[in-house]
Amino acid sequence: MKGYGPLDSLGSPRRAGVATFLGLPQVTGLEGVDVACVGLPFDAAVGFRVGARFGPAALREASRALRSEYSPVQRVAVFDRLSAVDAGDAPVVPGKVERSLALMEEMLTQVHEAGAVPLGFGGDHSVLLAELRAAAQRHGQLGLVSFDAHYDTWTEESDERSTHGAVLRRAVAEGLIDPKRSSLLGMRGAVSSAADVDAVRELGFLVVPWHDLAQLGTGMVEAAVERAGGKAFLTFDVDFVDPAFAPGTGTPAVGGPSSAQALALLQGARGLEIVGADVVEVLPSFDQSQLTALLGVTAAYEILTLIAAGRPVAG
Repeated sequence: MKGYGPLDSLGSPRRAGVATFLGLPQVTGLEGVDVACVGLPFDAAVGFRVGARFGPAALREASRALRSEYSPVQRVAVFDRLSAVDAGDAPVVPGKVERSLALMEEMLTQVHEAGAVPLGFGGDHSVLLAELRAAAQRHGQLGLVSFDAHYDTWTEESDERSTHGAVLRRAVAEGLIDPKRSSLLGMRGAVSSAADVDAVRELGFLVVPWHDLAQLGTGMVEAAVERAGGKAFLTFDVDFVDPAFAPGTGTPAVGGPSSAQALALLQGARGLEIVGADVVEVLPSFDQSQLTALLGVTAAYEILTLIAAGRPVAG
């Protein structure tokens, strides 16, 4: 039986109605659902610009511009293989990091318990901790593939452990991810000292800064997929992309990939066993002409195609 998918755009214009991701039905009951898109509208853990709490709404609105039926890159008709819905937003408490993480984890846990893959829309990158807690509870310790301009492994930031700049170190400390199965792709910019980078490698991560990834290309993404070696989480921070192409983000870092390069690298993650994924750090107030939001929803769609490529056609 065919599952949930977007409305036929010829019968119902994409510009009409309440904005959901790709025009998917907004459904809270998850029986028969393969992928549930979940907004994570939280940004109280940032170190620079605030506003990514509005990212989920911006992503949904920007997705009106996309066609989603068939992916020529992955050669899949996405919704012939996936039953997907927009499950709305997780609850959060403004200004309360730990309470909000717990509430987001609770909703995401329900998605996993229903047998669906959550696709999260941030929010700042601290929401990843809630996502990993929920996913690890269901699937055990995970591999991670991270597209990001930053390491996100600092010991602390402003005396707080739950910031978007420390999320991966905390995930390692909690045993949610195995750094020996995890890869950090695209980092750039100055750090405090060489010891900062050495410390990340000592944790066990494969570290591929942008100046290396630019030369090595999708081969390094394929290596990251192989390294994950099983159930994995894919996280895409839009600041991975150069701010010339993605200006609407909280901590922009000049000198990264173009949107075309970034999408080609993401498309190279075919074969990754994705049990959770996200697109984070879209900040609409700095986003001229929806450039960043459109990039973000395109990345989210590419993640859907990666999941679909690993599934059989629905009976």
